[in-house]
Amino acid sequence: MERPNAISALKDKRGEIAGRVDALQDQLRQALIDLDHVDCTILLFDPDADLDEIKAKPMPPRHHAFKGQVTRAILDMLRKSGSPMDGASITKRLMEERELNLSDKKLIKTIQKRVGAALRNMRERGMVQSETPSKGGFLLWSLNGTNTPGPRHR
Repeated sequence: MERPNAISALKDKRGEIAGRVDALQDQLRQALIDLDHVDCTILLFDPDADLDEIKAKPMPPRHHAFKGQVTRAILDMLRKSGSPMDGASITKRLMEERELNLSDKKLIKTIQKRVGAALRNMRERGMVQSETPSKGGFLLWSLNGTNTPGPRHR
């Protein structure tokens, strides 16, 4: 049985991945050039320096967010949606926006905790409100109608 749609989608996906590989190779090449320049500069000032003793610093995890990033993303999401959203939907959309792996259960749990903490903090500050749906499911979150921040807002 032919599956032209599946083949077409797979070809598109392959092209996307190949493009990412090319971009990563360009980044790697530039990083090696930058490293070489720094090494040469170190040796210019200290010809006896042992560059092998300098340990590589670990990169921050890809899911790392700077202060306020998650809050801004959630507020933007709630503004654009126009209707209340549950925490699971917010988490999924946030992960999609940040191109995080949606099949990584541990990462999903981490992001859920961050989203939950941000939502509770925003509720305390009067920025969002939560309501329990009549079916007893997840809390639904929406922007506070008055949208006036509480005392902790800066």
